[in-house]
Amino acid sequence: MTYHPKSDFLHVMISRGFLADCTDLQALDDAMLAGVVPTYIGYDATAKSLHVGHLLNIMMLRWLQKTGHKPITLMGGGTTKVGDPSFRADERPLLDAAAIDGNIDGMKQVFAKYLTYGDGATDALMLNNAEWLDNLNYLDFLRDIGRHFSVNRMLAFESVKSRLDREQSLSFLEFNYMILQAYDFLELNRRYGCVLQMGGSDQWGNIINGIDLTRRVLDHQIFGLTSPLLTTSDGRKMGKSADGAVWLNADMRSPYEFWQFWRNTTDADVGRFARLYTELPLDECDRLGALQGSEINAAKIILANEITTLCHGADAARTAEETAREVFEKGGMGDDLPTLTLARAEADPGISIVQLLVRAGLAKTGKEAKRLIAENGARLNDEPLTDAGLMLDTAQLQSPVKLSAGKKRHALVTLAS
Repeated sequence: MTYHPKSDFLHVMISRGFLADCTDLQALDDAMLAGVVPTYIGYDATAKSLHVGHLLNIMMLRWLQKTGHKPITLMGGGTTKVGDPSFRADERPLLDAAAIDGNIDGMKQVFAKYLTYGDGATDALMLNNAEWLDNLNYLDFLRDIGRHFSVNRMLAFESVKSRLDREQSLSFLEFNYMILQAYDFLELNRRYGCVLQMGGSDQWGNIINGIDLTRRVLDHQIFGLTSPLLTTSDGRKMGKSADGAVWLNADMRSPYEFWQFWRNTTDADVGRFARLYTELPLDECDRLGALQGSEINAAKIILANEITTLCHGADAARTAEETAREVFEKGGMGDDLPTLTLARAEADPGISIVQLLVRAGLAKTGKEAKRLIAENGARLNDEPLTDAGLMLDTAQLQSPVKLSAGKKRHALVTLAS
């Protein structure tokens, strides 16, 4: 039987497709009707920016705050030193404290766009688990916390089992990660009254550990809620594109490229992505998803504008749409295209077109660039590019040139003034 929640937040989670599983839907619904529910999602600081793969649970926190509850973004200043082994084939590279702090600073810029931080009852909190993990006494931790964990049970979790079944190494350091994450939930409950942890469905085992530990140590009832692990309709992992991760920070992925990622959504995903990644009413999401033919392209522009506005602001979305129209409809240059600026010395006596394709981010290697040219997939100023040996000099680069890979990826090359 389908559960019909009374609380606004769970109604949004179910109706828009965010909910994969919940430890006790009825009890959580009751708690949300009774008052403000502090809720956390953890983020390990493995890069200077979050990417589109994180956007689903960022939107969950945004809806949580919009429906009257308190989001906690927990930065993994401590756990990043260990690394989450969940569903990975190998151990994460270990980062030092300075790199972790730098990554956290970059990630904070994203959260500030989606959440309101402050001291109010429903204002978001940003915390760092280094606050309680950095100064743990190992022997005390083993005695007080470690004794509550069954190794047999931990080995049975799918995230660990899948690694062992493939006979891939799992270090003792990584094995401790799930204990530390469970301890995070315990400490957040003890220090900040946090009663709900959310995450992707691959975190289910870790979340259950934290609930069980908190019940054993504090005898408190807390909850877990997971979202589905999203792939696109053609089976690709969300957050990845042909040229790498789709970062949410403008200095790592331009607003135009971000907009283009969503504009290139496959037809079958438009309605679903509108429900998950925008705040458009559900009937509008359904209307957009039902469009076909040329009309679906207009729906994709609405989708791209809505998502880009949330992440980069309305001006960036408007500029991206105008640039796309200029590039695709009018064959123009597009002032907001990703731009490679060369020093004059680099273009004197000349620079190869293959090197330019690579440096502009349109090909990963020279070999890939040559193949792109050989297969008629590259263009120079909208004209087919057929000569992989072509060299451009300062005279030819006096005006910006437009490079294209396929129909949807473009860049400008210009000389420094």
